[in-house]
Amino acid sequence: MSPPNPFSPDVVAAVTAHMNGDHPEDTLLICRAFGGAPGATAARMTGLDGDGGDYAVTEDGAERVVRVPWERPLTERPQIRAEVVRLYREACSALGLVPREQHPGGAGAAGTGRNSTEA
Repeated sequence: MSPPNPFSPDVVAAVTAHMNGDHPEDTLLICRAFGGAPGATAARMTGLDGDGGDYAVTEDGAERVVRVPWERPLTERPQIRAEVVRLYREACSALGLVPREQHPGGAGAAGTGRNSTEA
């Protein structure tokens, strides 16, 4: 039996809505680099828990589910932002891309900071 999700359904909904609405390109890069979907043409975050994020990717015209584990277990909402930014930056590095600079006010490229993004 898996441990209970440390994040409420409201937090999961806010993070997934933010990532899908504001950062679909970042989500796609994360799935290409770490989701076993190097040829993905689209990706959307469908859920998350303390151990990783769940995504639906489109590759070769078909949608499938992938899971990208976090570097370490997460238990607090602010950790989600830090982990997504880390994944985005490492995905850029793995794919030979230059990550965007952080936004003013501290929200990162895949910023899931509470004030600017509600994630």
